[in-house]
Amino acid sequence: MYIAWWIFWALIQTWVLHQLELSWNYAFIDSVITNGLLALACFAAIILFRYYQPGNSNRIYRLVFALSITILYCISFKWVLTNLLGADDYYQDFLEKSMPIRFIISLLVLTFLTITNWLLYNLQEQKDREQRQNAAEQLVREAELARLRQQLQPHFLFNSLNSISALAGTKPNEARKMIQQLSDFLRGTLKKDDQQTVSLHEEIEHLKLYLEIEKVRFGHRLQVDVNMECDNKDVSLPPLLLQPIVENAIKFGLYDTIEDITISISCHFENNYLNIQIKNPFDSDTQQAHEGTGFGLSSVQRRLFLLYARNDLMTTEKNNNQFITSLKIPQHKK
Repeated sequence: MYIAWWIFWALIQTWVLHQLELSWNYAFIDSVITNGLLALACFAAIILFRYYQPGNSNRIYRLVFALSITILYCISFKWVLTNLLGADDYYQDFLEKSMPIRFIISLLVLTFLTITNWLLYNLQEQKDREQRQNAAEQLVREAELARLRQQLQPHFLFNSLNSISALAGTKPNEARKMIQQLSDFLRGTLKKDDQQTVSLHEEIEHLKLYLEIEKVRFGHRLQVDVNMECDNKDVSLPPLLLQPIVENAIKFGLYDTIEDITISISCHFENNYLNIQIKNPFDSDTQQAHEGTGFGLSSVQRRLFLLYARNDLMTTEKNNNQFITSLKIPQHKK
């Protein structure tokens, strides 16, 4: 393509020079020599800027390079044309008179090339800088997500081990069952550590392992009602997102009562969002006694922000002695 443009421009210049009363032969030779050397000058400038890019404080160097290469170019083609066609007095006089306009045109061409190179270099630098920044931010997000998951596991693990210890003396069979369930749960957790999202079905199945462990602790007092209206849809969510919410529901639902309680988990799909609601009984009079650190819900909120850059994907409310946690998980369009 560049050769085609060079031939086209050389032909145009040949025609222009002929209109200025040069013979076709002289016009063609002049055009080929000047355009050939200009192409070499542009190539030299490109090579120069490929290996050396002046910094922002030395931007004037670019114009100095463009001016220097223009001067060398003009000296070169004048010397070549003088030796080839200088015997003709008319052409020699024409060459001398046309040198200022030739110099200006070549300076404009090389300056344009220099500015274009500078703009492209800055755009590439900005793109590389953004990529490095995005990569660094991604590493920070992944590190924080990993830290949040690691902080959740000891919290649950300590509760389970305490329960196993309590059951070991009085109910050894249930203690062994709980150890096996805990092993299955932790094994599944390790498999999910490197996954960005999992299917809703997979998340619910893993949540059921957790609930089986908790049912060993609390027996018939803990009932869970799962209503998955969107179970047949291809929906996904971050792994291990529901466990800390359900753990929070168990904590505030069971710790302040000796009665049976029911934790409700429901979901539906609407407007390209997976909507999940988790409800548990809530006694505001005893809230302060078991306030805790709020780490479970805050960790979920933080994970959603890190993954989706939004703070409105989790909400909580208290309604008629019910504590309701609502999630909205964006789904990528297929």
